[in-house]
Amino acid sequence: MKQETPLPLEGIVVVAFEHAVAAPIATRHLADLGAEVIKIERKEGDFARDYDSWVLDQSTYFVWLNRGKRSLTLDVKNPASRDILERLLARADILIQNLAPGAATRLGLGYDDLSERFPRLIVCDISGYGDEGPYAGKKAYDLLIQAESGLVSITGTPETQARCGLSIGDVSTGMYAYSGCLAALVRRGVTGKGGRVQVAMLDALTEWMSNSLYRVGYGGGQPPRMLMGHPVVVPYGAYAVGDGTQVILAVQNEREWKTFCEKVLDRPDLVKDPRYASNNDRVAHRDAIKRLIEEHFAGMTALDAVALLDRADIANARINDIEAVWNHPQIAARDRWREVGTENGPIRALLPPVQLDGPEAAMGDVPRIGQHTGDVLGQLGFSAAQIEGFRAAGAV
Repeated sequence: MKQETPLPLEGIVVVAFEHAVAAPIATRHLADLGAEVIKIERKEGDFARDYDSWVLDQSTYFVWLNRGKRSLTLDVKNPASRDILERLLARADILIQNLAPGAATRLGLGYDDLSERFPRLIVCDISGYGDEGPYAGKKAYDLLIQAESGLVSITGTPETQARCGLSIGDVSTGMYAYSGCLAALVRRGVTGKGGRVQVAMLDALTEWMSNSLYRVGYGGGQPPRMLMGHPVVVPYGAYAVGDGTQVILAVQNEREWKTFCEKVLDRPDLVKDPRYASNNDRVAHRDAIKRLIEEHFAGMTALDAVALLDRADIANARINDIEAVWNHPQIAARDRWREVGTENGPIRALLPPVQLDGPEAAMGDVPRIGQHTGDVLGQLGFSAAQIEGFRAAGAV
């Protein structure tokens, strides 16, 4: 009988002192790969549980980021919890935390405190600004990092700066923490030793700002805020069509520009026009190109324009609202939706973006607060009487 291929992280135990977004998105992806993620929550729960109540009276953020985890309520400041912590860490492969600056060290969960007792343990510390430097003690949330990293300065209208429409500082940080933990597991497989993974939100989002940093650092000046345009590629952005909507199109190189002129605009003469001879020239004349495109599209609907662009093999897209994405035909055609349980009933959930051959991602249920406290303590070897003692002492 052929043995089924296990999920990549089956047998890996992750202990997560986490809240909000950055650490939870990292550990959710670890859980999808088969890791056992034990989420440590205060008695009132991760505050992301209360961000909103749109999903069967539950938070959109929480149900997105916490499926497949086991919830253990634990007061880590209570002396009665120390034995629980010690047994948890002895069993863990990874400890991940995004607590307030300095909190992990004060709780005895810093890498220096743990590395000698648990030499195979991987400790992943997520912070706003790192643990050194003048900003080390500052709290950090997504919008603050969008501002500090310069992202806000290049987002919005020419007149008004804007926040990016998703928690990109948190998500980028969490994905680096996720990949860092995977890398540390591979290294441990070679050396037999754990180690420390450090990810700062400012570092994560500043990395994503590198093209703008290079532009400014080497004399190009502050990038302008372009709405849906691109600061260094033209044509690339949203263009009006005759039915009052817009289509998105992108021309990335000279071959595509020639095709665009000949097959979309029906203007082969533009290929040799010196104003548009190179991308740099087109950037300098972006307004003229926008007029050319929109005049040509003025007699078309969005469907007409998209069909024309498709025939010419020019990259394009419609501007979807979120309801359209919820019902997107491409996502449905590829069977990307699954169902997971919550305490208030089943909900839809997307498969993770990375697809591996073998068994499908784990995609377990979203836990209620403290749902697995008794089970986890029992697996750690505590008796029913001891567990009741922890409850009486307020440790769990």
